[in-house]
Amino acid sequence: MILVGNGMLITRDPENPWYPDGAVVIEGDSIKETGDYTALKEKYPDAGFIDAHGGVIMPGLINAHTHIYSGLARGLSIDGNNPTNFLEILEGMWWAIDRKLSLDGTKASAYATVLDCIRDGVTTIFDHHASFGEIPGSLFAIKDVVSEIGIRSCLCYEVSERDGEKKTEEAIKENADFAAWAKNENSSMIKAMFGGHALFTISDKTFEKMVKANDGMTGFHIHVAEGMNDVYDSLRNYGCRPVNRLLYNGLLGEKTLLGHCIHVSPAEMDIIKETGTMVVNNPESNMGNAVGCAPVLQMIKKGIPVGMGTDAYTHDMLESLKVFLIIQRHNAALPNIAWGEAVKMLFDTNREIAGKYFGRPLGIIRKGAAADVIIMDYKPFTPFSNENIDGHMIFGMMGKNCRTTIINGKVIYKDREFVGIDEERINAWTMEQSKKLWGDLNNREY
Repeated sequence: MILVGNGMLITRDPENPWYPDGAVVIEGDSIKETGDYTALKEKYPDAGFIDAHGGVIMPGLINAHTHIYSGLARGLSIDGNNPTNFLEILEGMWWAIDRKLSLDGTKASAYATVLDCIRDGVTTIFDHHASFGEIPGSLFAIKDVVSEIGIRSCLCYEVSERDGEKKTEEAIKENADFAAWAKNENSSMIKAMFGGHALFTISDKTFEKMVKANDGMTGFHIHVAEGMNDVYDSLRNYGCRPVNRLLYNGLLGEKTLLGHCIHVSPAEMDIIKETGTMVVNNPESNMGNAVGCAPVLQMIKKGIPVGMGTDAYTHDMLESLKVFLIIQRHNAALPNIAWGEAVKMLFDTNREIAGKYFGRPLGIIRKGAAADVIIMDYKPFTPFSNENIDGHMIFGMMGKNCRTTIINGKVIYKDREFVGIDEERINAWTMEQSKKLWGDLNNREY
């Protein structure tokens, strides 16, 4: 049993949202009790103690869309790559990287991503992987890393026809094999989705194969209308818009997650709503790729569940929270919108998305919920209470405030040091794989 206390407790539980001097009692992989620090310390005198040092105790953060395969790209410049549009970004950077990724490169990318997530207080990720250099076994390689480190993960592989029929078939099989494994394993820590890249890289024939291979095992995780390429391709070649294609091919539904949805029409939003399909927005990535501002406020108004991800542009969900607010306000030229929606996406809808897959309450601190708890080094110099928690989140906190991360009741990161993880060894090996990848991309040694 662990008692986490001596700090301000934010639970995200509407019934007991805030304790100015609170504590969380963890037993096994679950929350046993929350309440006043002094009272719980007296009640559980023999519990192991994790000191919040006067900081903020809160639920672990959830990233509803990221890309492990980009983990080794930090600082990378590919010779001759100077993209002027979204397709050139894909071809010149991301597809170039994933075509060179071996299984070792995939594992190194997973280590880099997962360690950074945990440092930023992220305890659950939904990953969308691509490694066309070596597809078979890639999701299982990631599974080994996330199991070793201990982060909660939902994985899928990015089906795409961009590298030919053989690679397409391998990608479909990797999804199906991993989904079958995850279904049989029935772990509360690792789940599967069935991935698909942008619709302009997938034909209806491949969609049919994906649906057949999935056979109802899980939902789909697909990039939709991130750029106008999807819209043009669907209209020219299929006579309809992207979301209609997904509807006609049987990919929408309550467990399907659509990434981006920047260029969707009101009619497409209605289809998303009526099928119970979920959407995930990635504000910083959308700005960085210059693909536009997603109509998230309109989608939420229609009742579509819209969560928040990063697309691996960052691993800091609080950074994404901030950027979502300002891109929506900038786009609408209104300084008084999007606050409630931003908070809802990160703290409510991401929890809803995760709950559909992991089968237990995540992103909340209350009795019976998964014991995913973080401590943030945050000493406010202005009043801090239940009335203004979200204001402190948006304008004060960052992922780098995280000092301790507990996942599924296990202390993974304590007082800014990993517990039972040889970070130096992992970093050294990851550096070797990075140099190999960069050398393969630029035909020179690093």
